[in-house]
Amino acid sequence: MTQQFYVSPEQMMKDRADFARKGIARGRSVVVISCAEGIALVAENPSPSLHKIGEIYDKIAFAAVGKYNEFESLRQAGVRYADVRGYSYDREDVTARGLASVYAQSLGAVFTAEQKPFEVELAVAEVGRHPDEDHLYRLTFDGSIADVSGFVAMGGQAETVQEALARGWKAESGFAEAIRLAVRSLAADRQAEADPGPENLEVALLDRDSESSRGAIRAFRRLPKANVRDLLTAQEAG
Repeated sequence: MTQQFYVSPEQMMKDRADFARKGIARGRSVVVISCAEGIALVAENPSPSLHKIGEIYDKIAFAAVGKYNEFESLRQAGVRYADVRGYSYDREDVTARGLASVYAQSLGAVFTAEQKPFEVELAVAEVGRHPDEDHLYRLTFDGSIADVSGFVAMGGQAETVQEALARGWKAESGFAEAIRLAVRSLAADRQAEADPGPENLEVALLDRDSESSRGAIRAFRRLPKANVRDLLTAQEAG
């Protein structure tokens, strides 16, 4: 009769965590930055259709790193949650904190109960009327949740990118300056002399004044490659 091997719960959790971290670190980083005009979300992503950044609800956006099929399923679940809650109660009842709590429960359940953990990290961002009312939440593969202030970097060499952001971040910056800082910080992850080009970037914004500037409740807008190129060209010219 064969004897089954015993693995302690502590070792099992450690092995799962190491597995998830290695998978996440293989990808490129994503940066989310709060600034005077709203929240900028920037990712190094050459794919025109497999997005790492997306809209969840009126003032809420989602960013992720890791396995696409896993974080895309979470994004879709978040959209369904927000739509149902907004329809059943009120649109103002849909908040980043509520969405982040749902994600944390889902990730924690998969990490402890399933055979393989999700190889993902998520950020949920909600833009407020003023910069001090912005909400940024970072969620890791095990369901841990952190309320961060100002900016967050995930995936790849996240600590290196985070340090680059800390050196240049200013709360009073506009969208253009925040995006340029994000691009420079992403270059630190690549350990490259040149910043990633616009064809390799995915950029989106949560516009703080969307209702007055564009007449739209929905604050999320994705920047075309041409607009990103213009921003980076203006930086080089300056």
